[in-house]
This record gives sequence, structure tokens and C-alpha cells, in this order.
Amino acid sequence: MAHELRIENGQASMFYVGAPPWHGLGTKLDKPPTAAEAIRAANLDWEVRKVPLYACEGLNNCRVPRRHAIVPSFDWGKQNCPIFGMVSENYQPLQNRDAFGFFDPIIKQKAATYHTAGALGKGERIWVLVQLPEPIRIVGDDLAQKFLLLSNSHDGGSAVQIKFTPTRVVCQNTLTMALERGPTLRVAHYGNMRERLEQAASILATVSARFAEIEKAFRTMVQVQVSQDRLTEYLAQVFPDPEPTDTVTPRYERAVAQVQNQRRWSAELFEQGAGNRLKGVTGTLWAAYNGVTEMVDHRDYGFGANRRLFNVWFGTGYSTKARAFNVAVEKMAGWRN
Repeated sequence: MAHELRIENGQASMFYVGAPPWHGLGTKLDKPPTAAEAIRAANLDWEVRKVPLYACEGLNNCRVPRRHAIVPSFDWGKQNCPIFGMVSENYQPLQNRDAFGFFDPIIKQKAATYHTAGALGKGERIWVLVQLPEPIRIVGDDLAQKFLLLSNSHDGGSAVQIKFTPTRVVCQNTLTMALERGPTLRVAHYGNMRERLEQAASILATVSARFAEIEKAFRTMVQVQVSQDRLTEYLAQVFPDPEPTDTVTPRYERAVAQVQNQRRWSAELFEQGAGNRLKGVTGTLWAAYNGVTEMVDHRDYGFGANRRLFNVWFGTGYSTKARAFNVAVEKMAGWRN
């Protein structure tokens, strides 16, 4: 499983509090840091710049109108300076320190603590993860810690995102909530972005209510028993068959094989996955949902290793887990009868 962390002078751009992450990289802190300490520990104490973009041919240089490049301050002026992305003249970068500033209100109120932060790739995407107190208790000893994840892209490819990411303690599965159910906040890099980000921070007042809804959904899942037929039905909707084609191509055959592998491994993890043999969990819709999330987070069946962490939080893996949650919620009402 690739880690994708930015490495500078042999040091990974990441800090963490508590147990080391699976890749064993980053700066370990013994206690939750302040924003300033977190930025330094994660090697995020740098800025990005929006610089003019030029097209060159031979000795001729031509300014590209209304287009700029986003570059990091740590390499600006060097021959090998990376270009994170190309953006319009209206694009507003969000500096790393300002990304941390989003959580300042709840950090100061001691309603959350910094848990981990870092940069991916060459620094083009950064994240900040804060932990909230009082875990969700689904049943018995099966707990889910409550986190808020902020991600910011310096490549112009996406908005600032803040999302709810409960994590199952027993196996560190990220129990991603579905996008369309409203837990993700987005702030585009245009207009008065900083002011709108400050306005979005007021939404954090609803965090407790949001996690109460999540807790209710998880506790309902654990009350729903899942037979083999129900499991087959559930996984068929989470991993739908690929669209049929007029001719059977190698690409289509690979897509079919991938879906079959995803269903097969999820079914196995429904039975034998970490935490799924706990009292009160075995054979439930909660176990089925966690079979999918464990497959996405800890296996490499169809999602690829090169962008593993990105996919788990933002890409294909995130979408799969969101769909798994949606399908589980849809099934709960009918299967409880």
C-alpha cells in the first residue's frame, strides 16, 4: 500500500498523535499540538504562489493571458520547481496556515484536538484531521471515533472540503458518509474564499447533531440481520455490474472480474473481517457495511496502490464507501420488518 506522502530531505510531511500509522512515517507527537506546532511538525510551514504563465518557443516568450501557475515557495526560483496546477486569474490560493485556521474555533473551545496532518504528492494536496471527544458506541466494545477532515488542493482541481469521517476503532476502517447526505462542506477557490470559509466554520455548531444522526444509523444497522440472500443483494447494489457492451472486450472482462473480486472479498470480510466476530455484530448489516469498508481501506482489489490514501479519502474508495452507506440506509427500513 503506497503512502503518497511528500518527502523532503528524507522527512515525510506528516505528523500524528498516538499510534504510528501503517506506513510508519511522519513525526510522532506525544500530545495534541497547537496549530503552530502542528504546521511545523507536518512540514507544512510554507506557502504557495500564483505566478504569471508564459509560453516559450526558442528565444520567444509569450505571456499567457488570464492564466497563472501555482508553485510552492520552498522550490520557487529553482530549476526543478514543481507546478502544482494552472489556474485562472480569479483563483485564490488557500495557504496552509489558513486551512488550519478553519478549526481554530473548536480547538480553542477544547471541542476537538489536532490528530494528524500532512501533504500528498509534491505538496499539491494537504489535509488536517481533528478528533472530537466521546466515541460512538455501536454495540458492546465496537466503537467509532469521530473525526473531521479538511482537505485543500493547491492544483486548482478541487474545492476546499470538510467532511465527517468516523473511524471504527477495532480495525481503523474509515466509515465514510455519503456525499449526497450533506456531511461534506465545499468552498471554491474563487470570490472572497476566506470570508466564506469563516462562514462555513459556523456550521461546525451542528457537528454534535450530525454525529447523533450517524450514531443512530450505525446502531440501526447492527439491529438488522443479514442472510446470505440479503448479503448477495446488498453487495450487488454496492458493486453493480458493469454496463454491458455489444462485444466482449478485454476491458469489459476486466471490469466484470473486478466487480466479482470486490463482492467476493467483501463477503469474506462480512464473515471474518476485523471486529465482525464481536458479540452483537456477527451476521448484521453493520458487519456487511464494514466488510466493504475494510476491503476498500485495507485491500488492493481494484482501487490501485499508487494513489491508495487519496482514493480512501477522496476518490474511488471514498465513493464506494459512500455508496455502501447509502445502500445500507435504504435497506434498513425494509429489512427490519
